[in-house]
Amino acid sequence: MEYFLRLANPSVLYVLVPLVFLIPLLRSRFGMSARYRFSLASWTLRAGAQSKHIHQTIFWWFHFLILALLAFFCAKPQLVDSRSKIQVQGIDIVLVLDASGSMQFKDYDDQHRSRFDVAKDEAIRFVEKRDHDAIGLVIFGNDAISRCPITHDKKIVKNMISELKLGDIDPDGTKLATAMVTAINRLKRSKAKSKIMILLTDGEPSEGDMDPAAAITIAQKLGIKVYTVGIGSEEPEVFMHPFYGMVRKPSVNKKLLDTIAQGTGGKSFMAHNAQDMRAIYDTIDALEKTEYETPIFSRYYDLFGYGVAAILVLIFAELFLSTFVWFGI
Repeated sequence: MEYFLRLANPSVLYVLVPLVFLIPLLRSRFGMSARYRFSLASWTLRAGAQSKHIHQTIFWWFHFLILALLAFFCAKPQLVDSRSKIQVQGIDIVLVLDASGSMQFKDYDDQHRSRFDVAKDEAIRFVEKRDHDAIGLVIFGNDAISRCPITHDKKIVKNMISELKLGDIDPDGTKLATAMVTAINRLKRSKAKSKIMILLTDGEPSEGDMDPAAAITIAQKLGIKVYTVGIGSEEPEVFMHPFYGMVRKPSVNKKLLDTIAQGTGGKSFMAHNAQDMRAIYDTIDALEKTEYETPIFSRYYDLFGYGVAAILVLIFAELFLSTFVWFGI
């Protein structure tokens, strides 16, 4: 086991360290010692009878050390154990988002965000909650691409999701099973005890897509659970297009999504509005928790408590000496 020291807030020292040295300097330059008026003062000075005890110097160092320790421990020093494995809760996750043309519909409550925008916003919120998980991203339309490999870098994943827009991939199709296989390809080498895929779509597989049964079989063999989220409605709906008049919206193939989820040990959900979408992600977040040991996280031991103890010892030592030992003039 190896330890080394780190400062969690090193920038604090840029301000406090100069102050620690500046305060004694200003005091020695501009400070005035206490003066007492009494009848024998001039005689005492001529006779050299004034006190020259070392206690004033000792008290000065007490004050300096207290200031220095306060500055140092404000930077939050920590001992770091970088070799030990620790227990964390984490799994490998691939988000599979539908980027087909129908995801542009604005039929949710606020009417300002499209289905795709709502899916992106809630996916980012989900990623922020999964502190110890590795997450990847696949998008699909008339094809499927792996947009982000499985990574622990949440900033990269969130940036990738936020930068997605309809048109990044051919939107004229829904290659759902192809997208599943693309995500499976990312998860097949995962060594996590739990591997899941969150598949979000608002339609059903288009012509030319591979057989969903094959994708389900592969997921079963690799122990990958698939949570399916249907957006919109499973019933046929129409909307008024500004150029084409009454146009039929694509309906969700709920039966297929249920089959995928049940066949892989996951669950199937329907998101009829933005609140449903958030609740679904929260449910998946609560369901998927797995403990395992990992060496990639360091264990930090805060030293602030020891710093407070050292400062209190110095303060009480000064009070004791000034009250019971060096209490005279």
